[in-house]
Amino acid sequence: MIKEAKYKMSQESLDELKAELVFLQTVREKEIAQAIKEARSYGDLSENSEYDEAKADQSRHYSRVYEVKNLIENAEIVMPTGKTDSVGIGSVVTVRDMEDSSEETYEIVGSQDADPSKGMVSDDSPFGSALLDGKKGDIVEVDAPVGTLKFKIVKIN
Repeated sequence: MIKEAKYKMSQESLDELKAELVFLQTVREKEIAQAIKEARSYGDLSENSEYDEAKADQSRHYSRVYEVKNLIENAEIVMPTGKTDSVGIGSVVTVRDMEDSSEETYEIVGSQDADPSKGMVSDDSPFGSALLDGKKGDIVEVDAPVGTLKFKIVKIN
């Protein structure tokens, strides 16, 4: 039996996925069915681009429904660790780049909540996993395409 991957996420993200699934299975499904019905009314299906587009939309829709169901069924709710002595999920970590001394602050989150543009880094990413269990003052190394990057953990909240 194949073991499904677990998708780490917050309760908030799981609730958003559940709401999206309800929307997809009710409102969106009816919209697509109506679009197919309308496109069929235009006549010959072999040369009907509206029908082709509606069917393609339906296919994308069913793929998203499957994806959301899979995420929900295999969700692993992660709770902030609450620790401030070492880095864990939910920690807000300030690091100093050892090369240029610049400082950045990141929140360590589950994989489904990651958004690097907002400073939310997955615990599964190379950077996030390098920080996990680190303590203030530790220097962590991250392998990147440009080489090994070194960061010093300055602060943990």
